[in-house]
Amino acid sequence: HVQLVESGGGLVQSGGSLRLSCVASVDTIGRYCMGWFRQIPDKEREGVAGIESDGSTSYADSVKGRFTISRDNAKNTLHLQMNNLKPEDTATYYCAADERIRTIAVMSSLTRFRYRGQGTQVTVS
Repeated sequence: HVQLVESGGGLVQSGGSLRLSCVASVDTIGRYCMGWFRQIPDKEREGVAGIESDGSTSYADSVKGRFTISRDNAKNTLHLQMNNLKPEDTATYYCAADERIRTIAVMSSLTRFRYRGQGTQVTVS
């Protein structure tokens, strides 16, 4: 069973930065397609950023140019660097992984990945 544990959320002022991390309890994340999605209460989940096993990345239009996703296969860790944060970025952010997925066709697919973490809260004031 794959476990994903997120960290790095918190409260930040508008224009500030946060770096989220997700540690996966697997032999290697290299063969997993991974990403981040976020959830605002009473709203649909939104795929934010994804990274395929070959390192190709995808971003939601709302975060392009501000967020950067990266992976450290040696440490089984996924990161999301979030810069120039805005109040509308306030949400619970979830890490997701799926070894069956090769390419991220649409960002919403991240919300249906096989494994997900418990989430970390990001609040931008």
